[in-house]
Amino acid sequence: MSLIKTTKGRKMNKRFTNEKLRKFQILNGAQLKYIAFASMLIDHINKALIWPNLEGGGALQFISSIFDVIGRIAFPLFSFFIVEGFFRTHDKKKYLLNLLVFAVISEIPYDMFSSKVILEFRLNNVLFSLALSLISIWILDEFRKRYEDKLGKFWILISIPLLIIMFFVSNFVSGDYDFHAILTAFVFYMLYERPVAGAICAYLTIVKEVWSILGFGLTILYNGEKGKQNKIFNYLFYPVHLFILGLLRFYFNI
Repeated sequence: MSLIKTTKGRKMNKRFTNEKLRKFQILNGAQLKYIAFASMLIDHINKALIWPNLEGGGALQFISSIFDVIGRIAFPLFSFFIVEGFFRTHDKKKYLLNLLVFAVISEIPYDMFSSKVILEFRLNNVLFSLALSLISIWILDEFRKRYEDKLGKFWILISIPLLIIMFFVSNFVSGDYDFHAILTAFVFYMLYERPVAGAICAYLTIVKEVWSILGFGLTILYNGEKGKQNKIFNYLFYPVHLFILGLLRFYFNI
């Protein structure tokens, strides 16, 4: 059995064999992803169409606040599924390539949505950050397989230079959530076998997003089942909904 399969099998088994947690692990991958998509859509509607029209308090301010809370659910779930996808995929290169391709495809829609311009590079879309997260945990996994037997738990010290390098890379790429995205995925990877500890520690990487605790909490409920998913929908939802919101901003001059 290959090292990748051994690692994958070990992690998959330990995460889902805790009897105390099993009764709470009631959501499959498809259900959690659709929750993440709904959260992201609500958050982006808020940012594109509601925030720009806020003046003082009132009902619109209240709605915006509720949408903002709901919107914080999405990122922890997407970050978690980057790690989950890393362990499950049979082709990591293709997985990374798909992320990068759709990051490029999504950039113009993202700029239309976020800045009401066709293209600018001050802040880039979150798929670039998720791609960097995938690269980081892939390198980390290679370090682990190579050095864990020799160094024991001290192998983790090797990750420090990697994180320093990725800090500068993420600042250069300037993706949404920047280095926090890499740290979140790093924690999810390291504590994959311990769902509760992983959720709590990952939350600490972006604790300033207070209500993201809802999304981190949902990762604990994941039961390891894929569920019925549409791969095309999973990839196209992000650029398509951004493009539509961007068009609305241009059309209504918001």
